[in-house]
Amino acid sequence: MLKGLSRSKVVAIAAALLLVILGYERLDLGPAGGAAPDETRLFEAYQKQQSGVQVTGRGRVTRILPDDNDGSRHQRFVLELASGQTLLVAHNIDLARRLSELREGDTVAFSGEYEWNEQGGVLHWTHHDPAGTHPGGWLEHRGKHYE
Repeated sequence: MLKGLSRSKVVAIAAALLLVILGYERLDLGPAGGAAPDETRLFEAYQKQQSGVQVTGRGRVTRILPDDNDGSRHQRFVLELASGQTLLVAHNIDLARRLSELREGDTVAFSGEYEWNEQGGVLHWTHHDPAGTHPGGWLEHRGKHYE
């Protein structure tokens, strides 16, 4: 079944799966609107320093940052994923509603575009694309859908 894969790829896949399994036992995120977590894709994108990767998942809010008001306004917060990876969410509030009831410890499900950085990465495009040229993203929080 694993013929043709290098040993390093098998080890990386096994490590990613182990992180997901152990992470979900360690961090109970509970339901968040039925989003399908894609922790393996996020883990691989971080490990391979990839950007421009469309991802879905969920995480727990560990920090709420001030809005970025340079250019398009973005609500910013940090999620911790079940794997322990952190992800800065930059949610464009000129195109989508703000998560007005967001608190540390809350669970947020997401779909958007991942950009690599050393701290774990940035998630953006968590909204519709008015021009229709980019896959639309979304956030779910406390039963509300934001896009």
